[in-house]
Amino acid sequence: MLRVGEYFMKIVSKIPRVWQRVGFFIVLTYAISAPFEYLAIVSGSMGAAGGLYALGGMWSPGIAAFITAAVFRKEVGPFGWRWGKTRYQIWSILIPFLYCLIGYGLVWLFGLGGLMPEKIVARLTLLASSFAVGCSAALGEEIGWSGFLVPQVAKEYGFTTAALTRGIVWSVWHYPMIIAGIYRNESPLWFNLVCFTIVLTGTSFIYTWLRLKSGSLWTGMFLHASHNAFIQSFFTRITSATAITAYFIDEFGAALAFLSIILAIVFWRKRSSLPSGIQGK
Repeated sequence: MLRVGEYFMKIVSKIPRVWQRVGFFIVLTYAISAPFEYLAIVSGSMGAAGGLYALGGMWSPGIAAFITAAVFRKEVGPFGWRWGKTRYQIWSILIPFLYCLIGYGLVWLFGLGGLMPEKIVARLTLLASSFAVGCSAALGEEIGWSGFLVPQVAKEYGFTTAALTRGIVWSVWHYPMIIAGIYRNESPLWFNLVCFTIVLTGTSFIYTWLRLKSGSLWTGMFLHASHNAFIQSFFTRITSATAITAYFIDEFGAALAFLSIILAIVFWRKRSSLPSGIQGK
């Protein structure tokens, strides 16, 4: 048994230090969130227990980040607690509105789904509260993704690797709930998974650029909360469905997936404006 342990430690010692930290963080995030995901899946709803299961799951990356920092004796200051320039916070809120407006606007324009104008005012009155509640949940995730994961990878491997790592880890983390059917729409499962992965990986280039440019994890919180609020509480709620609408709306549809690819390219091309040493190739 001792030899097995020594062999395992020898293998681990050959892994670059940054990937030891990142790997530990990822495994710990998945482990902490697993009980919350299980409870939500068993209950059949993301909103079960007054949303506490979802909240617990969303705070798992943040908790894992603090534990990882303690285990590897890393300071939590570099997580990005400072506010940064306000314009980046404002853009973090506005960007999801803009890509949702374009995406859903195309859906309405081409008759892939209908606009229900009579619901706009009612949904607008709920938007601010949805955003505020969303910030409290999104902060838990973004302490992990924007505070810990992105800077760790970007420092050693640059912008592109950091954005892709965040996107893939973030996407896969949601898979159990999508596969279980409590976090998806009515299109086929494989289509949900493909579009969702593209959306999260594509938008991760926005999150990563804003985090590294501003030095602030709060950009991630605002962007995350704005994304959820505009999609889940507003645009989807004012869109009437046809037989094919599910294939184009939400995080599981082709409209936002297509726009996410474009946005990823736009922000990837902007990487040269980031601080030296983290632009990547």
